[in-house]
Amino acid sequence: MDFLRRTVNHWNEVIGTSTFGRIFRLEGSGHPLEIKNTKFTTELRAGLTTFFTMAYIIAVNASILSDSGGTCVCNDSTGSDPLCKTNAEYAVCVQDLHRSLVTATAAIAGFSSFLFGFLTNMPVCLAPGMGLNAYFAYQIVGFHGGGLIPYKLALTAVFVEGFIFIFLSLIGMRQWLVKTIPVSLKIASGCGIGLFLSEIGLSYSAGIGAITGGSATPLDIAGCPAEYIVDGVCKSHKMRSPTMWIGIFCGGIVTAYLMTFKVKSAMIVGIALVSIMSWPRGTSFTYFPDTESGNSRWEFFTKVAEFHPIRNTLNALDWNISQNTSQFILALFTFLYVDIIDCTATLYSMARFSGVVDPDTGDFPRSTVAYCTDAFCISVGSLLGCSPVTAFIESGAGVAEGGKTGLTAMTCGVCFLVSMFFAPIFASIPPWATGCTLIIVGCLMMRQVVLINWRYIGDAVPAFVTVMFIPFGYSAAYGLIAGLMTYTALNGMVYLTKLISGGRIVPDDEDHREYWTIKPQGKLPWFITASQKLASLAQGRSSSLAKDNVSIRSGESQTHFRSQTSAGKDSVRMQSKDSNHELDTVISIPSPRDPRDEKVLRKF
Repeated sequence: MDFLRRTVNHWNEVIGTSTFGRIFRLEGSGHPLEIKNTKFTTELRAGLTTFFTMAYIIAVNASILSDSGGTCVCNDSTGSDPLCKTNAEYAVCVQDLHRSLVTATAAIAGFSSFLFGFLTNMPVCLAPGMGLNAYFAYQIVGFHGGGLIPYKLALTAVFVEGFIFIFLSLIGMRQWLVKTIPVSLKIASGCGIGLFLSEIGLSYSAGIGAITGGSATPLDIAGCPAEYIVDGVCKSHKMRSPTMWIGIFCGGIVTAYLMTFKVKSAMIVGIALVSIMSWPRGTSFTYFPDTESGNSRWEFFTKVAEFHPIRNTLNALDWNISQNTSQFILALFTFLYVDIIDCTATLYSMARFSGVVDPDTGDFPRSTVAYCTDAFCISVGSLLGCSPVTAFIESGAGVAEGGKTGLTAMTCGVCFLVSMFFAPIFASIPPWATGCTLIIVGCLMMRQVVLINWRYIGDAVPAFVTVMFIPFGYSAAYGLIAGLMTYTALNGMVYLTKLISGGRIVPDDEDHREYWTIKPQGKLPWFITASQKLASLAQGRSSSLAKDNVSIRSGESQTHFRSQTSAGKDSVRMQSKDSNHELDTVISIPSPRDPRDEKVLRKF
């Protein structure tokens, strides 16, 4: 054991000091921005953990998207089955579509995760997003094509969306959006995503099945075997599901126990243990029960290695939007605002969880590259027939395992690419094997809830709405939107009250309010300032006529200080905010004509 440990440490040291280690800023690389406590083997282990936690997306995404019917054509001549629910020919096409989507999902997840990790050096993995795929399949395309627009046209909307995102990232709008979101809301979004992960881990689709939707209440306790679920609700035998208890004790408790003693690969051990226990047939907790769906899974699982080419969905875009123009535009803009907020919130939360967010700028390294890569992968995914690609919140599992660099994402990406040839194995990881892992990761992400500014109600209430609405609304995007709307309404009313009262009516605890500005680092984004300059030039105004002044602002008060030389053109402007927040200083001093004035200004 000691020999193995010494060997691993030796290889970590060799790789860390190599050019490879310097590229990814591993410990010992000598890079000026070297990341502490990063080792090659740790990154590999973290990548494997993320992959096993995300592997369910291979089967789940394919199942959801295949419900749309994809490129299959319903030839119902009788008119009694317009959606081809019982059409045998259509069912065969959908089955082949499902297998094509399994390969497509693994391919785009592998490609996007590897590319994102290589270009950004962040431990964040990408794949077709849960929630977005359901919206794509059931709202936009509809079950067996009964929605707003056809499947091929919906793929075109996703393709166009990706390039719009690239444009918004290049002009800095996505980065500016992150910086202008109040700090407490950004922290709250990470906590809300942690609860969202836990809710997914408790559900049936990707978890242990402890909760389900209720008939009389929004949520209900579940944990019953599948045969007792009627219309999505457990009618009897609640909390008696063997798979749930196997997931809790052999997955959750064992993983948490190993993490207590800092055992490496604890999450991988828990997922592998439950998966291997669930593969044999004939048990009460098998993943391959003696049912039609169980037999289908078993038949696919026994193939072990199989590559199914992407026949049905490859480059299936339809550019003829003339017949569905309004529906196409609606789908495009819905994808835009949901995906931009969802991905932006998730990326920032993962960056913060990784500890790479700069406290001064509120941004993370290579953010422009990160957003552009994410947007590019959205368009590539549409060419393979998939719904929008986004940053996966399950990346937190790899971060919790110690992943801090892009090697984590690249390892996960390689695993996804390999899974295209071993899809029967990786698509057979049962959801109750990963459910408790998601719950544990949610616990780790919730630790930052103490950083929310609970001292001022104008920050606390919007943050709480964000934390609450993300899991209950089952969407990171809509949760953050709810928090932003609450923040705007509440603090807007406070501002109007102060304005109308002339500053006489103010909250008693306003000194604890977090500073917020639409101009991060004291300036507007360049795409706004550029438009302002163009407007000024169009009106014949010259920027040289602007008056220089000195202003010192603390909190809500402003004091102007002007120092003018004998030429009358020199000025200094300083801006100071609340002492509890960042100090923003802007100094603009043209060269004085009088040396004595230069000496005075230098002393000042």
